[in-house]
Amino acid sequence: MLRDRKVSAREVATAFLDRAESTRELYGAYLHIDREWTLSQADAAQAKLDNGTAGPLTGVPVAIKDNISTAGQPTTCASKILDGYIPPYDATSMAKLKEAGLVAVGKTNLDEFAMGASNENSSAFPAKNPWDISRVPGGSSGGSAAAVAGRTAPVSLGSDTGGSIRQPAALCGIVGFKPTYGRVSRYGLVAFGSSLDQIGPMAHTVSDAALLAQAISGYDDRDATSLQMPSIDASRVQEGSIKGKRIAVPKELFAQGAEPGVLEAVHRAMDQLRAAGVEFVEVSVPEIELGVTTYYIIAPAEASSNLARFDGIRYGPRMEATGHVGTVAATRGQLFGHEVKARIMIGTYVLSAGYYDAFYLRAQQLRGKMAAHLDEVLQGCDAIIGPTSPVVAFPLGGLSQDPMAMKLVDYCTIPANMGGFPAISMPCGLSEGLPVGLQLMGRVTEDEALLQLAWQVEQALGPQAQPNLGLTQ
Repeated sequence: MLRDRKVSAREVATAFLDRAESTRELYGAYLHIDREWTLSQADAAQAKLDNGTAGPLTGVPVAIKDNISTAGQPTTCASKILDGYIPPYDATSMAKLKEAGLVAVGKTNLDEFAMGASNENSSAFPAKNPWDISRVPGGSSGGSAAAVAGRTAPVSLGSDTGGSIRQPAALCGIVGFKPTYGRVSRYGLVAFGSSLDQIGPMAHTVSDAALLAQAISGYDDRDATSLQMPSIDASRVQEGSIKGKRIAVPKELFAQGAEPGVLEAVHRAMDQLRAAGVEFVEVSVPEIELGVTTYYIIAPAEASSNLARFDGIRYGPRMEATGHVGTVAATRGQLFGHEVKARIMIGTYVLSAGYYDAFYLRAQQLRGKMAAHLDEVLQGCDAIIGPTSPVVAFPLGGLSQDPMAMKLVDYCTIPANMGGFPAISMPCGLSEGLPVGLQLMGRVTEDEALLQLAWQVEQALGPQAQPNLGLTQ
């Protein structure tokens, strides 16, 4: 419609802004909305449309997770310790979106500093699942998932450290893609676990996610971990047949506490794929069973180091106390939330002199073993399949008294982060009337092949159920 001049970029932006603002309290998806900022981007996009320099996503609204730096707009990570912080620069991914002509609707809610699986750790308010607002949207990119599922933005950006794009995508019935570690620059992403973090797209379809991945990816010399590779190429995603593809089925991904309804939906989807010509290969990767344990040593260790910069001295609010040490302690003690403080303490403990070898070093060794084993499996198969989340969206507050159950929600997604593998979640059916996610993991740097396979799977599974949002169109 934009290309055919049936609507203007400003009209599209206004329509999505109106919906985002009218559902802001209902879904809790947005922390910050600035109409003038959004409409100025829409006008810039319209100029591209008018002068013939538009790309495939020019004028398309996008929601941005609030741990991605946006020049002149708040970037708070849903934390009191960054309340009022406005960065002077754009993250590389944000700059690339502007260059491609996308229009940011606003900054979305998340678990504080991306630490959580339900979005209930936000210091502002929890985001809610548009399928059922009494339930969580997943985390930590819960606001970005709710924004897309609730039709307040057609696409969004999230970040994924242990499953934070794919798990909320699964719980909200949309597509979530974590690219290969290093394909998308982390410059301007507020660091949580630097060896695990990756920015990626959320969308309604695989092809939309691929277009957004193309827009934000590519080498960036400001990120030391950026791969010297071109942008992800979305041009051939909608090609090929799934017939004859070999997909590995690790038994460990179908075991650990998965709900029967989730397994039934995934197995039904696999039956459809088998009928379409897919060959499934049963394998065993025992290291997967220790993935959560390993992750909750490595990620907090990196967080302990990364979050040392938030001390009230350089930016953000400051709690006054006696002396420098007292001020820092008061600021961090009062302004960090419980989950963030817990992970910092765990991380500091496992890095301490007496425990480094026993915990951190062993976790890194197991991480390497898991990545090598998964890579070995992928050498003989096109992808690895499994549920994205072992559970469907659970009630708000439903797991808040059971921290171990909350951490096990990431059981199926963590392995991809451990080895930097690309992975994607897509809806594959319902359980208890709520969406179930199917996850595919591909070979490192072969993002295009994974996206093409995901599109083929999407075609084989056919149209998926949509939430009842009371919309007429």
